[in-house]
Amino acid sequence: MSSAPSGSKFLRLGVNIDHVATIRNARGGRHPDPLRAAHLAVEAGADGITAHLREDRRHISDSDIARLKSELTRPLNLEMAATPEMLAIALRHVPNACCLVPERREERTTEGGLDVVRGGEPLARIVGSLRDAGIRVSLFIEADERAIEASAKVGADIVELHTGQYCERALEDNAAGIAREVERLRRAAVLADEAGLEVHAGHGLTYNTVVAVARMPQIVELNIGHFLIGEAIFGGMHSAIRHMRSLMDQARAGPHRSQAPQ
Repeated sequence: MSSAPSGSKFLRLGVNIDHVATIRNARGGRHPDPLRAAHLAVEAGADGITAHLREDRRHISDSDIARLKSELTRPLNLEMAATPEMLAIALRHVPNACCLVPERREERTTEGGLDVVRGGEPLARIVGSLRDAGIRVSLFIEADERAIEASAKVGADIVELHTGQYCERALEDNAAGIAREVERLRRAAVLADEAGLEVHAGHGLTYNTVVAVARMPQIVELNIGHFLIGEAIFGGMHSAIRHMRSLMDQARAGPHRSQAPQ
């Protein structure tokens, strides 16, 4: 595991192994194995493993979650919809953390943050049940003040800021949009930290976009999946994760300011 750069909080890397399962499921069978990918990710410097058990089981399966929980040597973060079915699964396996995300069957990937403001009592009950079982609760939200306030109100331990819009602006090479989204994330990280919430971030981050987010000192964990699995196809899991880990460490060791990708 990487050591923390001096003078700053250590920035953890959570590696999402969902899309190893996507490749496996395209043909069926057991190969490639998400658990093997998780072990390789840990060897390469991942501080935790994230897996999203979707209601339609399009990639990660129930047996994957059982094996990950049984064999992992790093914390397991279970991404899940806020439903009774997923709550029962989480309570059965007791992962280190659960990240509650919005979920629609027709979406290719998570398209936005959880509507915590309108989640109300049903969401608060799920959060409470998870916390009562000793599971840390994260809410995947937009970088929005009202969402942050609502997250604290329902009793979440963590918010994970959705970085998708920032990464989209970077793909468009939209300088003004990039600067606007970086500032929005920065403000949200400060507000969440001041509200007593642990701050994570993720969605769509790449080598080119990670530095601006990694420089935000309030953020203590980044969760990255699709990009790293894609890079691993060309250069291997170790190479992909070690390069991302290096970029994160260099950013965190430098001045604590947010900058747009160069």
